[in-house]
Amino acid sequence: MKSTATTVGQYLDELPPERRRAVSEVRAVVLSNLPEGYEEIMDFGMIAYVVPLSICPDTYNGHPLMYAALASEKSYVSVHLMNIYADPETQRWFVDSYRATGKRLDAGKSCVRFRKLEDLPLQLIGDAVARTPVDEWVRVYEASRSARRKGRPKG
Repeated sequence: MKSTATTVGQYLDELPPERRRAVSEVRAVVLSNLPEGYEEIMDFGMIAYVVPLSICPDTYNGHPLMYAALASEKSYVSVHLMNIYADPETQRWFVDSYRATGKRLDAGKSCVRFRKLEDLPLQLIGDAVARTPVDEWVRVYEASRSARRKGRPKG
């Protein structure tokens, strides 16, 4: 369910009360653990936590470099954590830590899906968000772009 909201406040106001509560609580955890330098914006119909273009202007899509995001989907809420997708060590740490909570992990490449807030280990989400400072995230991104360019055939 992609939103057309242009502000976080508008996005939250669009949500049904139970979804609003869940997204708001996860948002509070993200904001309290977000390393300095990231910004909260609306992007791609989600609440996004990004590296501003003033810090990293050369992105593959012209949008600020996404680090994390929150989205209310049709039947669940998703928390996107790009650092668990981009860094195998962080991914292993996250999956192992999640399993240690005893909660069921429902995840895609970079997103964790949950239907009820009680199903999400909020402290672990906060720890994952806190794990990667802006300068390190930009370095990981730039290294991945460089590797992709080198691996592509010239044509």
